[in-house]
Amino acid sequence: MAGKVELRRAALRETLIAQAERRIKADGLRNLRARDLAKDAGCALGAIYNVFGDLNDLVLAVNAGTFKRLGAAVAEALADAPQDATEQLIVMSHAYHHFAAKNFNLWRALFDIERPAGEAAPDWYLQEMGQLFAYIDAPLSVIFPDHTPENRQLLTKALFSSVHGIVLLGLDEASAGVPAAHLDEMISLILKHLAAQS
Repeated sequence: MAGKVELRRAALRETLIAQAERRIKADGLRNLRARDLAKDAGCALGAIYNVFGDLNDLVLAVNAGTFKRLGAAVAEALADAPQDATEQLIVMSHAYHHFAAKNFNLWRALFDIERPAGEAAPDWYLQEMGQLFAYIDAPLSVIFPDHTPENRQLLTKALFSSVHGIVLLGLDEASAGVPAAHLDEMISLILKHLAAQS
């Protein structure tokens, strides 16, 4: 049975995650400050570092929740998708775009967090990313049945990177190259052309 100290620590951890998520959603990752979070959570500044090693660890905890919601959004979209493999890729990509647009700052935090050079991504991040890749791999294995698993893995990552890049540029107000209103159409065109090469 957990003692009072452990219970308080767990409660503070959840409060800090909730407050960090709220601030990232409203103001973006670059404006996240430990002093603001301590004030929001009603704790001393040092208490944050008794629960998390540093601010990046706290952001990673926020990102874990965001990744789970992203995966759930893609899975939900797939549940209603047609059986056609190309249409499944399109449905998934549109779900990714719509999640990113609706949760822009939280979505950006998934990829904008800084890690020391050479430091591997956490296991949960690799698992969540692996699940997204598995969703993509399934229809690709139908479209390209003659590809080796290794080639399909590369294609899966290339396809994700392409859709991610289109969405990133389209939702970035500073970029004028990708019109946001046509993102779904652009993604659909690319995926249909890809499938036509099979």
